[in-house]
Amino acid sequence: MTIGIGRFEGEWAELVGLLNLGFAAPWSPEQLEAERRVWEPARSIVATEDQELAGHTGAFSLQMTVPGGRLPVAGVTMVCVSPTHTRRGILRDLMRAQLTELYETEAEPVAALTASEPVIYGRFGYGLGSDHQFITVKKTSRAMRPVEGLDEVRLRYADPTASLETTAKIHNAEAGERPGMFHHDELWQQYSVSDNVVTDAKGASPLRCVLAERDGEITGYAHFRTKRTDKGFVDVSRVHARDLASHARLWQFLLNQDLLGETTYEALPSDDPLLSLLIDPRAPGATTLDGLWVRLADVGRALVRRTYAEDIDVVLGITDDFLPWNQSNWQLSGGPTGATCTKTDRPADLLLGVRELGAVYLGKPSLALLGAAGLVREQTEGALAATSRAFLANRLPWLDTGF
Repeated sequence: MTIGIGRFEGEWAELVGLLNLGFAAPWSPEQLEAERRVWEPARSIVATEDQELAGHTGAFSLQMTVPGGRLPVAGVTMVCVSPTHTRRGILRDLMRAQLTELYETEAEPVAALTASEPVIYGRFGYGLGSDHQFITVKKTSRAMRPVEGLDEVRLRYADPTASLETTAKIHNAEAGERPGMFHHDELWQQYSVSDNVVTDAKGASPLRCVLAERDGEITGYAHFRTKRTDKGFVDVSRVHARDLASHARLWQFLLNQDLLGETTYEALPSDDPLLSLLIDPRAPGATTLDGLWVRLADVGRALVRRTYAEDIDVVLGITDDFLPWNQSNWQLSGGPTGATCTKTDRPADLLLGVRELGAVYLGKPSLALLGAAGLVREQTEGALAATSRAFLANRLPWLDTGF
């Protein structure tokens, strides 16, 4: 039978049935309720066969920070194909329909996702745009270097939900400065304190919140759980602070819980000060994990919507077998205050795929590394180094809230 691709017009319960099959494990009631609240039904695209759901992709309407400002980004989510319908090109058709819609509506020039299986999405033009560190710090290795002003910071417990207005301001202030983070509106604020942020809450405490206060002002917060089954540990969900002393004080607290032998955090920024402050450089036992995968649905509009660290005038020869309108030579001219990007007949200074362009779009320092791997080819001497510098951001991109 023919597979049809179209807008989903069913109910949440029907979609949940497919998601439970596609992800090979049922979600908890708490997870389902958290996902239902942020779900945008109008953005769900499905594959059907004889009125049976065979696949799905959806999107969140995110306001994500990119170098130079905030950009509407489609946060691609709930991507799955029924196990009875795999290996039939359904995922490819869903991805093409979704990205084509982004291009034609001109609403969001960029799509981003987190991948359960990272090898999948490169073939659809997604590049790895951010990473983070999974750390496990044992209590015996918790010692940190001194930080000026640490004694001025006081901590107190707060209810995670009741303190959302305060913590959201701190989060969104940081989100406005760091590429890859997105603004938390009221729905995403509630999502951030839902049970959905924990993979396995069995045996864990309720979500806890600690506020940092300095000179009478709330300057940071941490969300975490404690767990004493099998082994005792602190499981950190998020840490945000306005200054280094507050950041260090929160981490000092998280690393020094009585009766708990270690502290874990699955999403530490790769440039987090904690990595330098720990006296033992091996203490975090850090493992690098992939974060955001980024796809430019409209190369020209996407490149115009960010700024560049240095003045740049370069012709990028972009290959894109999946979205042919992107495959062209693009003249990018701009700098710290803005940019223009148009198709051109000029010969390319650099040759690269749209996947590699997505990998550096948020400012991850990898264009020169991709060139060293032969994935970006320099046609004009010096173009690779200059373009690599221009694409850098002030801070490493980081996704603090999975979707």
